[in-house]
Amino acid sequence: MLQAKAIRILNVEDHPVFREGVATIIGSQPDMLLIAHASNAVEALAEFRRHRPDVTLMDLRLPGTNGTDTLIAIRGEFPHARIIMLTTSDSDGDIQRALRAGASGYVLKSMPKNDLMAVIRSVHAGKRHVPPEVAALLAEHLGEEDLTIRELEVLRLIRDGHRNKQIANQLAIAETTVNFHIKNLVDKLGANDRTHAVMIALRRGLLQM
Repeated sequence: MLQAKAIRILNVEDHPVFREGVATIIGSQPDMLLIAHASNAVEALAEFRRHRPDVTLMDLRLPGTNGTDTLIAIRGEFPHARIIMLTTSDSDGDIQRALRAGASGYVLKSMPKNDLMAVIRSVHAGKRHVPPEVAALLAEHLGEEDLTIRELEVLRLIRDGHRNKQIANQLAIAETTVNFHIKNLVDKLGANDRTHAVMIALRRGLLQM
């Protein structure tokens, strides 16, 4: 009778040790039931279709497609899916992208287990949950202007070692336009130069492949 009321959980995690740890913690909770696990995006979508879990724990760093893209794929089929990102990444770019994609929560793997269980219960009750430490990371860049799609394209090409002229050729724009985009993105990121801008963007998780 108890299992019928339990919160049914899918865990998407590719590291066996952490996966076993989560299974042990959930197994110790009388109101929770781990119904399946997956180690990549393909398995995650298949297991979600099969079990329709109440709550999904999703690692951000998965082999192949990352956790946020996997979340997008699942919610594309199941718009009301409740998915909690459970990750080591505290980059504001990763956090913002996951929350904008519809994550019900974003928590770090360093979170105490009792707090994690409380987040699962909160999300199952229909709430979104962002812990104070994650909210503080977002607040650091609150009010800053986002990079445009074109500025991100330029930044990726800089990261890949292209000179300004090569970037212009690749994007079919004038080199003066490339210089304009670089000036803007450097200013927005508070960087010293184009190389420093790449370093900041990588640290903040802004450069998705």
